[in-house]
Amino acid sequence: MILLVHDDREYLRAPGEELQTDLGVLTVPEDVEPGDRLETHLGTEFVVREPRGPDLFDHFERTGAPMMPRDVGLIVGFTGAAADDRILDAGTGTGVLAAYLGRIGAAVHTYERDPDFADVARENMRLAGVEDAVDVHTGDVTDELDALADGPGFDVLTLDTEDASTVVRRAPDLVVSGGFVVVYSPFIEGSRDAVAAAEETGLTDVTTYETIQRSMQFDDRGSRPDTRGVGHTGYLTVARR
Repeated sequence: MILLVHDDREYLRAPGEELQTDLGVLTVPEDVEPGDRLETHLGTEFVVREPRGPDLFDHFERTGAPMMPRDVGLIVGFTGAAADDRILDAGTGTGVLAAYLGRIGAAVHTYERDPDFADVARENMRLAGVEDAVDVHTGDVTDELDALADGPGFDVLTLDTEDASTVVRRAPDLVVSGGFVVVYSPFIEGSRDAVAAAEETGLTDVTTYETIQRSMQFDDRGSRPDTRGVGHTGYLTVARR
């Protein structure tokens, strides 16, 4: 897939596909490369870009509120998730986190209870080019914990589910020594449950962070944080085995 960009308009297409807009029609060449400039039949020029993570976030089909890129960045930063890591993820949703982790080279097993959501996530993984790195399972991860515990172990466990504390209590059976557990929760009560479960099961370095980000506004009157938008997204609880 490539991204066609003109001013503030972006379109995701594959080589050989056609773009039809009020700016004109063009067919993407099979040998297209990032940096190429393509013109529609009306003479409008589009720049070709290779899609990156933030672009995919904007173009994924959504099945709910996706995890924000800033939260993904914190998870990668706190856990050191890297190429060749084995990652167990639950609560796939749109699949933003799974796709980012797959793009850095990790092998991701992600679980989504809703079959329709799981199908959308699989298509999003194809769009991101990580369908070989991310295995989207349909089902509740809590039903698979015994089988997963018999495996080689995961380097990172990421949870975005209401019953995250149940899985956290099994973390010693699922995560390798020195590995990390991360729970994302939109509500502080979910974080409290996750912290209690982590401490009960003997995980260490248990810390919860609120994720807040503010963009800045600059004009002739002065500079200040932008008053529009929502800066808060949720809470991240991080623990280590």
